[in-house]
Amino acid sequence: MIIAQLSDFHVRPHGQPAYGIVDTNAATRRAIDAVLALEPRPDCVLVTGDLCDCGLPEEYEIVRAELARLPMPVYAVPGNHDRREVFAAMLGQVGLGQAGSSLTKSGFLHYVIEDYPVRLIGLDTVIAGEDGGEICWEREAWLAERLAEGRGRPTLIFMHHPPFAVGVDGMDIMPCRVSPDFVALIGGHPEIERVLCGHYHRPIQRRFAGTIGFVAPGTAHQVALDLRPGTENRFVMEPPALAIHVWKPETGLVSHIQPIGDFGPRRPFVLDPAYPGKQQAVAAHV
Repeated sequence: MIIAQLSDFHVRPHGQPAYGIVDTNAATRRAIDAVLALEPRPDCVLVTGDLCDCGLPEEYEIVRAELARLPMPVYAVPGNHDRREVFAAMLGQVGLGQAGSSLTKSGFLHYVIEDYPVRLIGLDTVIAGEDGGEICWEREAWLAERLAEGRGRPTLIFMHHPPFAVGVDGMDIMPCRVSPDFVALIGGHPEIERVLCGHYHRPIQRRFAGTIGFVAPGTAHQVALDLRPGTENRFVMEPPALAIHVWKPETGLVSHIQPIGDFGPRRPFVLDPAYPGKQQAVAAHV
């Protein structure tokens, strides 16, 4: 099973770049092109939030048109830049595979996809009007029930806000609040292969609750890495990227970061005769 993860499109109305600088719409188009160019193509695509920058209907029209270009199912969850009701209304029946039927105009936008070797559980972590997120008791209870229903099948959880600290002050001031029991809930299910997130616009991994917490980079701008205490976030035009998660029974889930862009053709490795072991091999055939 091959899963592509895209995150943080921050699509804007046409002609309005994000922060006055970033053409996020063109970046989203390039990200979709990059998925279409993958060989073999992914079985599905996950989008871990912030599909739009302001949650406006005209922004979701652009997102919907881009996602419609993908021939495989797309499963998305909202981020803090999304508006839950507009997200559900605009994307609930288009470009979101079978998850579309479970997206309603009210309530949390959670769902489970059972169609693959790995179960996909999408969590809505949004708190309307706040940068940070939350897994409240109601959301945690819903997740606990879904995990119990899986009976140990390999499972992947995806959400926007990371439910763990990443050691960067500018990011950790807007966390996903969880109860003291949440870590125990995740740790009690060793079948969880990853907790996939977005929000922080950087490739980040850490050990978390007996599994791996994974943050995907943004498809446009990135958050500059700044490990100094007390610093605020700044964005930087580092290369955008997407994540590729490959599941096989013999390996479990293996994750890769794939830069988005044209980096030239693939070239064969031609070893110099001085390469260690090469001279002996040449001498043996003389």
